[in-house]
Amino acid sequence: MSVAQAARIARRELRGGLRGFRIFLACLALGVAAIAAVGTVRASIAAGLAAEGAALLGGDAEVRFTYRYASEDERNWMNSIAETVSETVDFRSMAVVPNPDGDAERALTQVMGVDDPYPLIGRVQLDPDIDLDVALNGTDGLPGGVMQRVLADRLGLKPGDVFRLGVQDFVLGAVLERYPDDAGGGFSLGPRSIVRRVDLAQSGLLADGTLFESNYRLDLPDGADLAALEAEAEHRYRDTGLRWQDARNGAPGMTRFVDRIGAFLILVGLSGLAVGGVGVSAAVRAYLAGKTGVIATLKTLGATRNIIFQTYFIQIGVLTLVGVALGLILGVVIPLALAPVIAAQLPIPALFAVYPSVLVEAAIYGILTALIFTLWPLARAEEIKAATLFRDAFGSVRGLPALRYVIATLGLVGLLLAAAIWFSGTMFLTLWTAGGITGALILLVLAAMLARAVARQTRVWARGRPSLRSALAAIGDPGGETTSVVLSLGLGLAVLAAVGQIDGNLRNSIADELPDVAPSYFFVDIQPGQIDGFHERLNGDTGVSQVEAAPMLRGIITRINGQPAADVVGDHWVIQGDRGVTYAGALPDGTTLTEGAWWGEDYAGPPLISFSDEEAREMGLSIGDEITINILGRDIVATLASFREVHFETAGIGFVISMNPGALAGAPHSWIATVYAQEDAEAAILRDLAQAYPNITAIRVRDGIDRVVEVLSGIATATRYGAGATLLTGFLVLMGAAAAGERARTYESAVLKTLGASRARILGSFALRAALLGAAAGIVSLFAGILGGWAVSKFVMESDFTIIWGSALAIVVGGIVATLLAGLLFALRPLAARPAQILRARE
Repeated sequence: MSVAQAARIARRELRGGLRGFRIFLACLALGVAAIAAVGTVRASIAAGLAAEGAALLGGDAEVRFTYRYASEDERNWMNSIAETVSETVDFRSMAVVPNPDGDAERALTQVMGVDDPYPLIGRVQLDPDIDLDVALNGTDGLPGGVMQRVLADRLGLKPGDVFRLGVQDFVLGAVLERYPDDAGGGFSLGPRSIVRRVDLAQSGLLADGTLFESNYRLDLPDGADLAALEAEAEHRYRDTGLRWQDARNGAPGMTRFVDRIGAFLILVGLSGLAVGGVGVSAAVRAYLAGKTGVIATLKTLGATRNIIFQTYFIQIGVLTLVGVALGLILGVVIPLALAPVIAAQLPIPALFAVYPSVLVEAAIYGILTALIFTLWPLARAEEIKAATLFRDAFGSVRGLPALRYVIATLGLVGLLLAAAIWFSGTMFLTLWTAGGITGALILLVLAAMLARAVARQTRVWARGRPSLRSALAAIGDPGGETTSVVLSLGLGLAVLAAVGQIDGNLRNSIADELPDVAPSYFFVDIQPGQIDGFHERLNGDTGVSQVEAAPMLRGIITRINGQPAADVVGDHWVIQGDRGVTYAGALPDGTTLTEGAWWGEDYAGPPLISFSDEEAREMGLSIGDEITINILGRDIVATLASFREVHFETAGIGFVISMNPGALAGAPHSWIATVYAQEDAEAAILRDLAQAYPNITAIRVRDGIDRVVEVLSGIATATRYGAGATLLTGFLVLMGAAAAGERARTYESAVLKTLGASRARILGSFALRAALLGAAAGIVSLFAGILGGWAVSKFVMESDFTIIWGSALAIVVGGIVATLLAGLLFALRPLAARPAQILRARE
């Protein structure tokens, strides 16, 4: 019965419109919209990847081998299950364009050698729009090739021009726009070139030991059971290094990347909802404070506490649903409206549509957030007696609400965390985000209390300075807007500050620190017969400070102590794919053993392994363990003899696995080398080595760093957009706080005018108050952001941390500017009000 009565009263109350709830709705809608928009884009990309899995892969399934071709048995099995098999080879090389003066332009490229059936699914898009076969036919007796526009522009090539791979010349038949399997290859250091595999026979690029991958794409019969075929491949060739991938997940690396970035951005969106929650809570408090007379009347007419609570709970619930609905509409309409723009920027397909699961997720976040932040203001109304409701009861009630509401709030927070963990799939990041938001809110509340206390104490010292004294008095007022301003603006600025610090430290560690210690070039595919000449060219060069070289093979750890490696160490990165393997007789210079012993230079016993100490500890390995490594299709069972320090961060040569030379006797391999040289010597080194050994591939370290920075810049930009939405929500809450305080400022202005204060002095007092509050919010949020940035850099990314002062100062200035804008905007009407009219109304 009480619920029905409360519903009738609530319906009548809502007839008065949404006055006082605009900020409530805006904050809630913006937070929900941000989460829904990110979720819609993520779901659209996921749907595109799923729908175009075969096209992204280039076939219904793909079988991949590292640094070898399929054996006869493996080929026969693939031919038995597929209607057509396409074989391609993928490797890095240098594209060279000779100049008339004898010099040459060079650029790193990722080469794919294809056969006649390629592509099995989809079509290669070229400019001009011709078939791939036509482009690869070549002219004047030279084979053809295509390359991506960025590479052609870098080398100054146009269709019909000649370029060289190894010692083989090719004619550029067309510019490569898109190709079916261009999303499945993951991160690469160079743009793509495509030639026929048979035309590489005389290039000298695919000698024994060359670093390459062979890919076999399969056109399977209709209705083929992909899961069963994958299981058969795993059973037949578990220990040969065969890797299976199929159209169910045509671009797994891209899928994981999108999921992780999407999850992170949704957590940033939750930070925005937390900021909006502050505004929601403030709006509810202000609304209930304005309903004091109504509540008093209802209580004197016999309304119980439950009826009062239910009445306003229903009202807030209806408005919450309105705000969530608005947010969902915005979160869907914006991505759909921008779909052509977003799709044009993506290298992968995306199917933009309305995804109900995304809307449910965003709605759950919005509803739970609204409940968490409105329950206490609603519950505290129960503590107010009818006799005191006419005397600003809402401002006088202090302390916690009833225990049941405290427990309910904690339960809702736990439910929100559980939902975030469930939807994001990352407990670690979710708990870190929740802890950061909670810590920031606590810190900001304490900062607001400290600001009020300091303002009250320092007000005495401001005698003779009426503008400053008035500003300090307003800041120190317990019922003023200090807490709302510091909370609303501070949390948004804290998120932005943390993002700025993390982004700045990532850029510093990559762009500033690595080049100081990193080599100029990596050289790969050096044949054993070329390594002496390679050293001879560099040893006499005064511009070269250091050369490191080591033999390299690639192998896959398949078993540990006779058990499948994945069953022993889980999904550790070392067993995910192939790893570099080297060998050495004597202990290499600069190598530090942490446990075990190194084999002697003349050792001729069973195979032994030395393992990177850090990775071995993470995998739970012990001296004496047996490790099975598949190299070029052959299993080598070796005993773990020692652990050693490996420093990958130096960008030099570092191998997780090193073996004794006898263990790899007869295995075809190449050498890898790093060259540390002065910048003005780099061009001559590259020219001389490329002319002497055309098969060698040079990778400029700075180019690799630039590619990493480019990827990180995209991530940082997306994160800043999310933080910007959080900040916008905070600014809306700030505007709401300023609007709520407009009546108090009007009365204050009237009193000051009566006492002889000019408009300029009153405006100066308002501006000074806003600037001080903004500075307080900015400084506290800066401290919270720096602390959060340090925690993420130190414990999540395990990197060094330094304060990025440019970003830090911008946060403080931004806080001052934001509060000034809000404060001055809502100071115009108070300044224009006539004192007599205002003061008579307060009599």
